Amino acid sequence: MKKLFALLLFALLNQAAIAQKSLTLQDCESQFLKKNLFLLASQYNIDAAKALTIQARIWDNPMITAELNAYNPERDKFFDIGKEGQKAFSIEQLIYLGGKKRNEVKLAQTNTQLAELQFNDVLRTLKFQLRKSFYTVYYNTKNLENTDKQLAHIENLINSYSVQAQKGNIPLKDVVRLQSLYLNFKNERLEVVNNNIEEQANLKLLLNETENVIPVVSKDDSNKYLKIIDFDLKGFEEQAIANRPDYLAKQKEIDANELNVKWQKSLSVPDLTLGANYDQRSGAFNKEANLSIGIPLPLWNKNKGNIKYAQTILEQSKIEKQNFELQLQTEITSAWTKWDESRQNYSVIKPTVNSDFEAVYNGMLTNFQKRNVSLLEFTDFMESYNQAIIQLNELKKKVVIAGEELNSTINKDLF
Repeated sequence: MKKLFALLLFALLNQAAIAQKSLTLQDCESQFLKKNLFLLASQYNIDAAKALTIQARIWDNPMITAELNAYNPERDKFFDIGKEGQKAFSIEQLIYLGGKKRNEVKLAQTNTQLAELQFNDVLRTLKFQLRKSFYTVYYNTKNLENTDKQLAHIENLINSYSVQAQKGNIPLKDVVRLQSLYLNFKNERLEVVNNNIEEQANLKLLLNETENVIPVVSKDDSNKYLKIIDFDLKGFEEQAIANRPDYLAKQKEIDANELNVKWQKSLSVPDLTLGANYDQRSGAFNKEANLSIGIPLPLWNKNKGNIKYAQTILEQSKIEKQNFELQLQTEITSAWTKWDESRQNYSVIKPTVNSDFEAVYNGMLTNFQKRNVSLLEFTDFMESYNQAIIQLNELKKKVVIAGEELNSTINKDLF
């Protein structure tokens, strides 16, 4: 019974280990928006900023004080607060002057908008990582499928050659050469597998997914990155300025810092304290009712340090925006050049590798089995063929990822 339970447990664990699901890029992005934990956590920054806006609108609470007699020596009475005793009450309210509350609310609202832009930039960055991992896993899988197909053929040849070598029909060195080819393919496959494990882990993390993702990519989806797009730095820059949340955040930071300067200046204006009080017997008159007005004298603290600090931060944010504009031009040029170079390299090589190449592979395999091709020619061809297929997939992967990097740089789907 225990043995049966162990076998069932092993089967379930093994099934969980190889659990996988096929998803298109659209499926992945939909799941990413709904389930990505980092994205969901970042959303709370917006909610927190909105809460601070609500708080900024609220005025200070009024202050109520009461003064009650503890001991009346004339009447030798404790807590003499009746008609012949003494009690006093007062209420005070702080009145903001200089537009403090208005500036504070505007600053909080701007910070909320800034939090939304920062969230959108996180979304842009994670979306690029998602697409990069998605296409990397897809092309790695294609390479593994090709390598596994060749490994299966070579393994069959090794088995048959081993039998013939034992019978003395062929030299043992032929088996060794096939085994060497087999090991080379295994090592190359291991490199792809290790890379795929990392990218698959990234993909599952981004999707908050437990199963391995098998990317589904149509021919149109992959070929759209091969269309020609002319380099238009000014046009690309205008689109990036309009669409990039991190650039818009730079401008919003300037707005926020300008409001902070206004707020700090308004804080230098003294606030007014209005109050009313009632005194039963200790004032100039019995049952005295008074109004009170208080305002601090701005003799020493005029908030000069905070105003200067806010002005310095404002100037710094303006310089940072100028630097970001230069950086943006460099990013656009680099991303477009990388994509265009990858596209041209792939376009040059692609015509030489087509369905005829597959036919040559099958023909070479058949002729080798018929002893029409030497073992040396066959192994050289297998190595060259495997490298050609892998390099073709790698070139196509570079085109796609470079295209997605260009999309992310401008924050607009050009493909």
